[in-house]
Amino acid sequence: MRVIVIGSGIAGAATAYQIVRRGAEVVLVEAERTGPATAAGAGIVCPWTSRSAEGYPAASLAAEYYPKLIGELAEDGWRDSSFEVVGGMVVSADEGELTEAYQRVSARAAESPAAGEVRRLDPGQARELFPVLAPELGAVHVAGGGRVDGRQLRRTLLSAAAARGVQTIQGTASLTGSGVRVNGADLAADKVVVAAGAWSPELVPSVEVAPQRGQISHFGLPGVETATWPVVLPVSSHYLLAFPGSRVVAGATRETGSGFDYRITAAGQREVLDHALSIAPGLADATLLETRVGFRPATPDGLPVLGPLEDRPDVLLATGFGPGGLTLAPYAGALIAALALGERPELDLTPYRPGRFSAR
Repeated sequence: MRVIVIGSGIAGAATAYQIVRRGAEVVLVEAERTGPATAAGAGIVCPWTSRSAEGYPAASLAAEYYPKLIGELAEDGWRDSSFEVVGGMVVSADEGELTEAYQRVSARAAESPAAGEVRRLDPGQARELFPVLAPELGAVHVAGGGRVDGRQLRRTLLSAAAARGVQTIQGTASLTGSGVRVNGADLAADKVVVAAGAWSPELVPSVEVAPQRGQISHFGLPGVETATWPVVLPVSSHYLLAFPGSRVVAGATRETGSGFDYRITAAGQREVLDHALSIAPGLADATLLETRVGFRPATPDGLPVLGPLEDRPDVLLATGFGPGGLTLAPYAGALIAALALGERPELDLTPYRPGRFSAR
């Protein structure tokens, strides 16, 4: 069996790896794009803190799947995935908000062992874990919260896939009746997976995915050991997380309607800095190392697009992950791999079917 995967972000890389690991032939087509979401994103894997119930079941399963994926990569000799369980904290100065968060997260953790222990932290305890926090912020701590470097995980997945025989072709693909056309050559396939992120509508115009620009900033704290700092989740869409090497990441804007405008804007940079410094004033003297820009593939209902086209069951979509791509996409890769190989995925994909928008 031969499967062609279009797109080499986290979704495409994870799908290609899972399919080839099960013994099928895989061709991966990657195009040079400016601003893919995977290259810009800093991965937070802590869905239990989300205030949204919609899409939570899939996100919870995706978080629980991460250790399995990391184990599979390790079995294949690839141990540098960058995924680490460092804990996560919902922070606020409002006791009511923290009480509500504690109740919500505790209820979810009771049904998801991967979440680990949930506990309340006073401001002093929170600052012990994340020293640059504002002194008035208490926290709800989730022991199972994780972080991942999207760029590194993608590199590891692609290397592991290549080692198992995945062939990669550079070029822009288009669908044909029996596969895809790349660089003027027709390639036949039993299944085609479109995992082209925000560019997926170029291949499947009917899919309602649009670019949402995200601007995310990286700070350096020379001489400060940040490797074990937890993910910080204020009661907003912004966040902080740390990586080894004295690096702290703050983000991110969610700019719907941005198109593919690949710029760091004054307003976007100010938004990121204002939120970061209000939560972590200890970053005021940090070095602003870089600001990355990425285009998230966003859908009208905020849910990903997973599964076959109604009129082309040989074409499967794995896109539309929005701001949750680094949590959801590795698990989605396993689900789409199962579909491509004629298996039944463990998650009912009906809510995520590509044709759901045409029915509105």
